This record gives sequence, C-alpha cells and structure tokens, in this order.
Amino acid sequence: MKTTLLITAAAAALLLTSCNTMIGLGRDMRMGGEGLESTATKATGGSSSHETSGAPVY
Repeated sequence: MKTTLLITAAAAALLLTSCNTMIGLGRDMRMGGEGLESTATKATGGSSSHETSGAPVY
C-alpha cells in the first residue's frame, strides 16, 4: 500500500511539474519572438503600432 501511494505521489508530482515547465517554455518562446520582431522592425525602419506588455501569467 505504501509503495503504491509513493509511486502515485511521484507520478503526480512529475506530471504537474511538466505542465508548469511547458507553460514556462511557451512563455519564453513568445517573449523571444516578440524581441525578434521588435529588433527586425527597428532594423527595417518600420514602426510598431501596438505595444506588448509581455507574456501572460497563468
């Protein structure tokens, strides 16, 4: 019984951690893309019509 409980707790911890990791990865990718877009806009002399406040917080 204790072994089953320990395995279940470990699996739940692993799954919940991976969800947070994927959210963080998506947030980092979005911020990187916005930075790249901003740099490209500045390099080409264009103007950005919208201001981004950053990645959403979940």
